[in-house]
Amino acid sequence: MPSKKILVIGATGYVGSHLVPALLTQGYQVIATSRSLETLKHQTWHNHPNVTLTEVDLLDEGDLSSIFSGVSQVFYLVHGMESGSDFYQHELNMARHVSNQIAKSQVSRLIYLGATQPNNVTSTHLAARKVTGNILRDCGKQVIELRAGIIIGSGSAAFEVMRDIVSHLPVITTPVWVRSKSSPVALDTMIGYLTKLIEVPIEGSPIFDVSGPEVISYEDQMRRFARIINKRIFIIKVPLLTPKISSMWLTLVTTVPKSIASALIDGLRYDLLPTGKDISTLIPVPQLGFEQAIESALSNESDVVKNDIWGFDPDAIARWHRNYGYYPKHAGFTIETDATAESLWSNIQKVGGDEGYFFGNWLWRIRAYMDATVGGNALKKRRPQRSSLETGDYIDSWKVIQCHQQKHLSLLFGMKAPGLGRLEFTVKDLGETRLLDIRAWWHPAGFSGLLYWFAMMPAHLFIFKGMAFALAKKSGAKKSAPAHHT
Repeated sequence: MPSKKILVIGATGYVGSHLVPALLTQGYQVIATSRSLETLKHQTWHNHPNVTLTEVDLLDEGDLSSIFSGVSQVFYLVHGMESGSDFYQHELNMARHVSNQIAKSQVSRLIYLGATQPNNVTSTHLAARKVTGNILRDCGKQVIELRAGIIIGSGSAAFEVMRDIVSHLPVITTPVWVRSKSSPVALDTMIGYLTKLIEVPIEGSPIFDVSGPEVISYEDQMRRFARIINKRIFIIKVPLLTPKISSMWLTLVTTVPKSIASALIDGLRYDLLPTGKDISTLIPVPQLGFEQAIESALSNESDVVKNDIWGFDPDAIARWHRNYGYYPKHAGFTIETDATAESLWSNIQKVGGDEGYFFGNWLWRIRAYMDATVGGNALKKRRPQRSSLETGDYIDSWKVIQCHQQKHLSLLFGMKAPGLGRLEFTVKDLGETRLLDIRAWWHPAGFSGLLYWFAMMPAHLFIFKGMAFALAKKSGAKKSAPAHHT
């Protein structure tokens, strides 16, 4: 069995979260890094005996020598698109930090997953990917760069944008550049290339393109995807639909985070076709056709709820549907309060039943009556006899799917609605104060699921704020103030 120690930087990202288990299956020792240790712990592979979880924020520019110790090869899979409009500089800053640190290490090879680079482009996203590769090569070690376009798989941002558009809209208005072409590659194929690169002898620091077996326009990808899910769509091309307007429109239609969707739209204006040497000439990996790749992605989509975030709850898994948005919409409010964690937790566990929901109970009752009119059971008052909650308990129409004492309570949404959701109460102890976050998460089911979410938005704008302050006051808080919130 392989004994190499492999470092995966960006292990909770789309490709990284699939690469880590593939490496573990092949017997490698893996150090998996992310900005959040909690996010790492939500991965299905987090407790594997051969994986080490490490929290690293590359923007802190701290010493990384400890995570490079004993590492032979590094996968660099991070990007800065979630940073908003400043993502270009963030990407470059992270790359410089890693490059400088690797230069002082014993690492022999770095494998970087970049993006296809068409000629004469003005895309900030694609430019950042190219410059990142150049910065990493300055480390003086061997750097192998793979440049890919669209990767087909559940969780891939480009794939999810396409899926949301097709699933959520009967009539699709698109920019004219929807005719731009790419050579999409299946996730399984990409993971195959990445894992095989560890052992393949290669000279220098080459750049390879990664492409699928077909060249297809984005419009044709949407039409072929629609046929797979048995949906009829109409596509209307609008010449005046600029990338900026497209990004604003996508915010309403897709569940992909706005900053990521905006950066992707900027790049999808161009033909994303390979221009250099293809990796398949060096590493033979079975290719999947477009339809095969889509079917493979959809067959694995329930994995989004087969994890610790959903408590591996059988009801959540059973209710998941392939038309649900992969990335959840969310709304909530965070406050910083001097109420004790013990008191906050004691009152959080009283949620529902005769106690109500701390704020706006009349709104919750209206929603319960709405549920009852369509056959739901939200009017049924249910609570365990004991004062404390446990996983599996029912609170009215909610089901407890996670319960970590004085830290986190997660409730599975049980009312009838087009989608899958949960309500979370999270307490983080800062020492003298606590952060209290109350947040709803929603995976919409098609267009009706999006309409439902936006219909609830007026209530969301104030109800979570009211719940947070009311809960803190009930818990004896003398001081409470808004923290960062979305």
